[in-house]
Amino acid sequence: MHCNIGKQKKGRVFYKRGNKLKTYRPRAMMLKHGAINSSMHDDCQSGSDSMMSQDSDKNTSKHPVNWLDLLQGIEVIVLDIEGTTTPITFVKDVLFPYVTEHLEDYLDDHWEEKKCQDDVRALRDQANLDKDLEGVVTIPEDIQGDSSSSKMSVKEAVMQSIRWLMAADRKVTALKQLQGHMWRSGYKDKTLVAQVYSDVLPAIKQWISDGKKVYIYSSGSVEAQKLLFGHTDNGSLLELFSGYFDTKIGSKVEKESYLKIAAEVGSEPGQILFLTDVTREALPASQAGLKTAIVVRDGNAPLTEDETKSYQQIKSFSELLPDDGEPLEKIQKQ
Repeated sequence: MHCNIGKQKKGRVFYKRGNKLKTYRPRAMMLKHGAINSSMHDDCQSGSDSMMSQDSDKNTSKHPVNWLDLLQGIEVIVLDIEGTTTPITFVKDVLFPYVTEHLEDYLDDHWEEKKCQDDVRALRDQANLDKDLEGVVTIPEDIQGDSSSSKMSVKEAVMQSIRWLMAADRKVTALKQLQGHMWRSGYKDKTLVAQVYSDVLPAIKQWISDGKKVYIYSSGSVEAQKLLFGHTDNGSLLELFSGYFDTKIGSKVEKESYLKIAAEVGSEPGQILFLTDVTREALPASQAGLKTAIVVRDGNAPLTEDETKSYQQIKSFSELLPDDGEPLEKIQKQ
C-alpha cells in the first residue's frame, strides 16, 4: 500500500510547518471513510510525512484533543474569563471581596453622581423583578430633597441588595455594572492587578497571527472586562481583542445569546470556537452551532463522568497550537 498523503484530496487540510507541506484529515472524516485502521497504520508508519508517523504520535500524546480538527474552519475564538483565561481564585478571593470591603465607602463618595444613581435604579429594578425570591431586598425610592435619614435607609437597602445578589452568585447586569464601576478605582490605584494564565497570551497572539479574531464573553460587564485585561500582570492586553460581550447580549446559558454573537461578529456559528470552564455554557453554545471545548484548570469545578464523555477538554490553551510553536498556514481544504 502506498500512502500518497501529499495529494490534495477531498476532506483533507494541507498546511505548512517550516519548509514542509503536511496534510491532515479530520478524525471525523477519517472514521467516516474507514481511514483509521491497523493496516493503514502499519503501511504508513515508516513514511516521514505520514499522518501516522512518530512525529504525529508524539503530537497526539501532547494534545488530549485533536487541536487541528477543533480549529478547522474557525475564524473567531470566543473566550470566557473566570476559570478560562483567569484563575477563579482571582475573581472569588480578590475581586469580589474588594466590592464587599469597599462598598459603603464607594456609595458614600459617589452617591450623588449620575453613574451611581443609574446603578441604584438598575438594582432597584432588578429587586422588583426578583420580588418573589426568598431573601430579596427591595430598594425604596430616593425622593429628591428627602431627609438624610431616608437617604441612609435607601443606601443601606442598596448595600443589602448587593450583598444578597453576590451571595446568590447572580449573573445580572445591574450587579455586574456596579461592580465594574467599583473595580475601576481599584485598578487605577494598583490595588487590583488582574491575573492571566501564562498560556493565554502566547496562544492569543498565535491565533491572531493565523488570521483569527478573539473576543471575550463574560457575565461581568464589558467595562469590567476591559478593566481586567487592561491591568494584567502582563500589562494591557486590550489590543488583542476584537470585541467584548456581556449579559446585555443575553444570558450565557441561553442558545440565542450565541446566535446573536455570531451575527455581531459576522461569522457562521460553525466558524466560532467557544472556550469555557462550565458545561452549562458550552451546551447552549453547541446547540447554537458553535464548536466548544471545556477548559479544565486547577480550582475549576470538576466535570461529571457524563460531562467528561460529552465535551472535548483542554488543560491549557497551548494544546490549541502547533507543537513547535510555528505559525500554522492552512493552504487548501478540498
